[in-house]
Amino acid sequence: MIIINSEQECPLCGPFYDEEQEVIFENDSCYYIQKPTEQNVLEGSGLIIPKNHTQTVFDLSEQEWKDTQELMQRAKQLLDDTYSPDGYSVGWNTGEVGGQSIPHAHLHIIPRFSDEPYAGKGIRHWIKQTENKRSKYV
Repeated sequence: MIIINSEQECPLCGPFYDEEQEVIFENDSCYYIQKPTEQNVLEGSGLIIPKNHTQTVFDLSEQEWKDTQELMQRAKQLLDDTYSPDGYSVGWNTGEVGGQSIPHAHLHIIPRFSDEPYAGKGIRHWIKQTENKRSKYV
């Protein structure tokens, strides 16, 4: 778990400061970034992040929503042209229990391929396993 004490320490507030991150696209309120060092497992994956330190998806402004949607479409076109994926997993993790390790809203865009060991397993697959049943229902 990454604990962030201030916006100055947030790795998503300053994507230009992390040498491993590349800003691929940006608009008025958001960036689309990729981290080439992660491409050997999640080929083509990237994040859309608001430029302002917005903690969760529920805190996005109307403009950040619009700009996120614009960058999502641009990213999809780039990924389709570059990798020709067979599908996508797209999602937000929100809060520590929801899997958010950096308290700065970010949308995951992950191209998926039919030759992956977990092909066909969506973002809900792991959560809906019986082993994940809450104790009050056991």
